[in-house]
Amino acid sequence: MDRRRFVQGTGLAGILLTAGIAPAVRAEQPALRWRLASSYPRSLDTLFGVSEEFARNVAALTDGAFQIEVSAGGEIVPAFGVFDAVQNATVEAAHAIAFNFIGKNEAFAFDAILPFGMNTRMMNAWMYEAGGMALLRELYARYGIVNFPLGNTGAQWGGWYRKQIRSVEDLKGLKMRVGNMAGFVLSKLGAVPQAIPGGEVYQALEKGTIDAVEWSSPYDDQKLGFHRVAPYGYYPAWWEGSAQVTLLINAKSYEALPKSYREAIRIAATDAHTRMLAKYDSRNPEALRRLIAEGAKIQRMPKEVMDAAFKASREVFAELEEKNADFRRLNALYQKFLRDEYSWFRLSEQSYDQYLASVIL
Repeated sequence: MDRRRFVQGTGLAGILLTAGIAPAVRAEQPALRWRLASSYPRSLDTLFGVSEEFARNVAALTDGAFQIEVSAGGEIVPAFGVFDAVQNATVEAAHAIAFNFIGKNEAFAFDAILPFGMNTRMMNAWMYEAGGMALLRELYARYGIVNFPLGNTGAQWGGWYRKQIRSVEDLKGLKMRVGNMAGFVLSKLGAVPQAIPGGEVYQALEKGTIDAVEWSSPYDDQKLGFHRVAPYGYYPAWWEGSAQVTLLINAKSYEALPKSYREAIRIAATDAHTRMLAKYDSRNPEALRRLIAEGAKIQRMPKEVMDAAFKASREVFAELEEKNADFRRLNALYQKFLRDEYSWFRLSEQSYDQYLASVIL
């Protein structure tokens, strides 16, 4: 038999069954229907779509017995209200980026990214092999939630600006929609961070409520059209060297599941997590070409700004460590792992990528 044709035809459930990873769900196991509230609009087939892919995976792994209905931000609960909705069991599950929850505990940022933090491969290594998942499970457990990684954008785009950014001085008074702890850092540099749900960002930029916006990658940003209003596109996003997105599940709902259903969630989330980054990596180059063709002015963030932001980020971390024991503990472990990873990456991917880009572009 042609193994490639067989694998393509079986799909996720067939592959796992053949490999002996996930036994078929027994007929006596219950038919369940859950609701999952995404923080993202349906127009984003990557960030919203990964939740749909996860739900399809779960259904496939359970022979259709376990169905998860996915809703977009604002359809059941507000985009920024999904954490509370899961904690209060308004919905069984949600999908969001964890730095949206730093108002509850700044340590939730470690489940997404820190300014000048890990790249995607490092983040995966930390979560799956170096204890990051266990640390975050302890944190979420206090809120009655179980977490799983569910997608990563990779290194993000550095945002869209109405005016050029030539120096730190140009950040003074700049009203910018920005996520993550970048808002804390930018505040130190004189900018005015704004928290705006994804579905409302373009209107805010178009009306002049904000002067700049960061969102995600060329693929998502081109679809949302920010460059039509703010043509100056900068790279890299020092606040998001990667951006892990999280599946949140009400702990009581999760613990009530049969063991095979819990395993289906784990496998389904891991598969969708991997595929989301693959989608971004495959689609961003063409999206970047379209942006340039549509008049976007692509520029590198000045080193002066990067250096000032790095210095300010260390000040922010020191302040948070003073007041938050969770942040202090996780940051010590996170930063050590980050340094250890770069001791290897600078000799491997980093040096390889720099050379190859210099000869093929």
